[in-house]
Amino acid sequence: MIWDKVSKLYDFFENLVNSKVYKGTGVKVAEYISSDDIVLECACGTGAITCCIAPACKKLIATDMSSGMRRETAKKCKKFGNVTVGKADINNIRCSDDSFDKVVAGNVIHLLDDPYHAVSELLRVCRPGGKVMIPTYINGSKKQAGFISKLLNIIGVEFKEEFTFDTYKEFFAKGGYVNVEYFVVDGRMPCAIAVITK
Repeated sequence: MIWDKVSKLYDFFENLVNSKVYKGTGVKVAEYISSDDIVLECACGTGAITCCIAPACKKLIATDMSSGMRRETAKKCKKFGNVTVGKADINNIRCSDDSFDKVVAGNVIHLLDDPYHAVSELLRVCRPGGKVMIPTYINGSKKQAGFISKLLNIIGVEFKEEFTFDTYKEFFAKGGYVNVEYFVVDGRMPCAIAVITK
């Protein structure tokens, strides 16, 4: 798995290329977390968002398909007593309906063959009145998009979809999601955060 191979260098790459957004996305997501929340994070990667959520919530289950990414997250989260790191498939979350107050899936939607199915799974495990937060890198310009895409393709990352802010909003509208707020963490490669209220 490509993510196992890049897990040890992922933070270095992100901080070198896009540090402001990489750090700022977790900070923005954490603004939606309350101290009594039980949170599920899918595709936690190396734990950049995880480390921002953990101090804000009651309990956090951080998951990823990549063992390398999970190891990096576990290292970062040793200091938090409320974090469990485990393996989970965003397309088949083995949790009961309405299990979590908040559900987070950062920078994964654009990599999936069936992103709408993944969004439906995230919503399924979220409690009524809860929120599903989906941060995703977007392209600020065609020139920038081409450069980043080529760079990521070199290491084996394949984007199924490349979004601008407008096409990201259109993606959710097309899926029939209406209770959605959007925020952009701006920087070299901006991140759009869709916040869906169930």
